[in-house]
Amino acid sequence: MSTADPQQVLQKQLAAATALRWVRSGMRLGLGTGSTAAAFITLLGQAVRAGELRVEAVATSLASETLAREVGIPLLPPRRGLRLDLTIDGADELDDRLQLIKGGGGALLREKVVAAASDYLLIIADSSKHVAQLGRFPLPLEVVPFALPWVLDAVAKLGGAPELRLATANPAEPARSDQGNLLVDCHFGELPNPPELARQLEQIPGIVEHGLFLDLARAAVVAQADTARVLRPGVAPAPATDFTDLP
Repeated sequence: MSTADPQQVLQKQLAAATALRWVRSGMRLGLGTGSTAAAFITLLGQAVRAGELRVEAVATSLASETLAREVGIPLLPPRRGLRLDLTIDGADELDDRLQLIKGGGGALLREKVVAAASDYLLIIADSSKHVAQLGRFPLPLEVVPFALPWVLDAVAKLGGAPELRLATANPAEPARSDQGNLLVDCHFGELPNPPELARQLEQIPGIVEHGLFLDLARAAVVAQADTARVLRPGVAPAPATDFTDLP
């Protein structure tokens, strides 16, 4: 059984703690999914229970919803007209333009819905997630079960070497999203043109969502060693200590 890298765990905690500094009472938040987002949710819950912050939130997965309830964060149901002030989420990969690959935790559809409903998407990550070019991490897809064979054929023609993701608890069964759809991991290798690939995937019937998150993130907090840097598209990285509000 693999164990978490202690240095990466510390970096995740640092990125989460840095993002918490920019949360203000009265905000409506989106809560991401994954280990780094879980670190943020835990810290946010501590602040809520201590009376330091008063917030409401929408979770991007059942796992994050369960954790949020456990740590005392009030949750909002989706509804018409609801806008979120800030969403804090992790990423499987991000580049200098804040193009992202997400969905390793299987929550890519809800994550993209919540990101689109937010005024500001802030990504938190350890240094291993920051790459020169996307593509080392397999690109996840959420797929309608009926369409799976044809989706696999279409993605293979694009060079994606698709693989059906299997359930961790029972490898004899396919992994499913919270919506009951199947998850497919695509091995394209380096992605020189993510927007073009996104357009190609969006034309394949049966793909509910893909894990390319483009033009959504406004900033990212990337922790390395004992420091955190803020990345923004087209702007030189800056120490997180330079910011007293959202970058």
